[in-house]
Amino acid sequence: MTIDDKKRRYESLLPVVASLCDGETDLIAKMANISALLHSEFGFWWTGFYRVVDGELLLGPFQGPLACVHIGYGKGVCGTSWKEERTVVVPDVEQFPGHIACSSESRSEIVVPVRCDGCIVAVLDIDSRELATFDEVDASYLERVCDILTQPATGQAR
Repeated sequence: MTIDDKKRRYESLLPVVASLCDGETDLIAKMANISALLHSEFGFWWTGFYRVVDGELLLGPFQGPLACVHIGYGKGVCGTSWKEERTVVVPDVEQFPGHIACSSESRSEIVVPVRCDGCIVAVLDIDSRELATFDEVDASYLERVCDILTQPATGQAR
């Protein structure tokens, strides 16, 4: 997929994400639909959220194979994204110090912090079975997806 194709695909998804979130007040419900949408649209290996609960990341809504349930602060790619409060793009998970291998089939990963009222409340974690799947285009658009996720509900839930 070319960069322009990827951008077009994300651009077409942003209004769908906004529609899924509009009027919905439950963050977990929104996470469930967003992970399903991204997973089905892009065919990623694993797509989902880890929520900040009691000082650790706890598995939230996801699509894909079984996953790790608990991740510590600063541990693995997800914990690093949470601790450093930034998006982390990993072209080859084997080269990431402290990578947590929930699946041996995961080859590259992107993790995006989800902020609400200035605090990180979750991370969006996406894994690919291919090396170097994710880049700055993914980071930019997935950050926008996470921003939409945490916007206050303005419409009526469907």
